[in-house]
Amino acid sequence: MKRKILILLLLIVLITIISQLNMSGQNNIQVGDKIPVFSLKDQNGEEFDTSDYIGNTTMVIYFYPKDDTPGCTKEACKFRDSYEEFTDRNVKVIGISADDTQSHKDFAAKYNLPFTLLSDPDNKVRKLFGVKSNMFGMIPGRVTYIVNNKGIVQFMYDNMFNAEKHIDKALEALK
Repeated sequence: MKRKILILLLLIVLITIISQLNMSGQNNIQVGDKIPVFSLKDQNGEEFDTSDYIGNTTMVIYFYPKDDTPGCTKEACKFRDSYEEFTDRNVKVIGISADDTQSHKDFAAKYNLPFTLLSDPDNKVRKLFGVKSNMFGMIPGRVTYIVNNKGIVQFMYDNMFNAEKHIDKALEALK
């Protein structure tokens, strides 16, 4: 029994070390930093390029683990329910996960999501921002950024377990 516990503990330590090594070299975008320009496909298969928005529009960019999972659905639906509060402030809401465009399209249709969902299948943009994985590197992290119209991060909220709080915090920061 002791041997099994020791093996399990060693496995946990190894997974933790590997996940930290996989995250090394990431930029870890913080408040005050300019976001990298990136381009990804949206839920309709259209190319979305941040350079079309930097200089014109404030953006809320939120990274989430997976379409149609309990926490991510609550978060997306709360963004949906608060969408007008963002658009009234001329803020573009953008969700990013590794799900493919069809998954995003189905997710948006199922929950009537009026905002942009971007597919980052290789987690390239997630890595550009330095969004860390949680649960020993097994679950992609949940981080929300407010980016002003100059492309500068004005606010960042990193909380994996209270998905709906991301919207409250973002709206509070926009006031």
